[in-house]
Amino acid sequence: MTPPAGTDVAALDQSAARRLLELWNDQQSAYVAHRDLRFDAMADVLRLHCPDDLAILDLACGPGAISDRILAQFPRATAVAVDYDPILLKVARCALDRYMPRVEVHDVDLVADGWEQALTGRRIDAVLTSTALHWLAPEQLLRVYTTAARLLPAGGVLLNADHLRYDESAPTLRDIASRHDAQVQQETFAAGALTYSAWYAEAARHPELAGLAAQRERRFADRPPQAPAALGFHLAALRAAGFAEVGTVWQYLDDYVVFARR
Repeated sequence: MTPPAGTDVAALDQSAARRLLELWNDQQSAYVAHRDLRFDAMADVLRLHCPDDLAILDLACGPGAISDRILAQFPRATAVAVDYDPILLKVARCALDRYMPRVEVHDVDLVADGWEQALTGRRIDAVLTSTALHWLAPEQLLRVYTTAARLLPAGGVLLNADHLRYDESAPTLRDIASRHDAQVQQETFAAGALTYSAWYAEAARHPELAGLAAQRERRFADRPPQAPAALGFHLAALRAAGFAEVGTVWQYLDDYVVFARR
């Protein structure tokens, strides 16, 4: 899947960006078993609950995996995709260019106050995110959920797909989920998928992405990984944020799609 070392790499046009998005999807499938089923559940909620011309906010969009799926499945949908990683933003802008003018990609720091100003005047029917908000500290996550609730109209929905780890009250389930993760990663990497760090190394073979590496390092230098929050915390935080109805729409071991309705 990866060209031999020393092979010339073309400029980051739409084709090259689409390839990096595909490699990202393969890589993420090693860390998230049955990842496509997550997105199927999210799409079902949108199809059954939202208007055909729905407008989504793709939070911490990465290289555009959610927006790519939704814009392909919903021909009248629009998307605003936001992220803070300059490398992923560059890939997303190029990879999603085929959907213009139905998509916008913005450089947004969800930790900063007022990040929602990038969406001023835009209608948002659904807020979607996947394997991303676990990077936020609990108080930051609550603020993001509260801001998302303010952005949504009555009836609008939020869907967050992520690993929500079992705590010490469920040691057997925690052990099973951990061993299952390890098994899926071993099998998927053996089949040729890149690891998380190897994906960034592959992206860095494009000069315009390599040039963003220092900026990326500066942006995340003071943001260490956070202890994972359990499902109960997310549901409580969503209620506190102002959502009227919260629950889950999909689960596989400790991997969930959390649902909230404004």
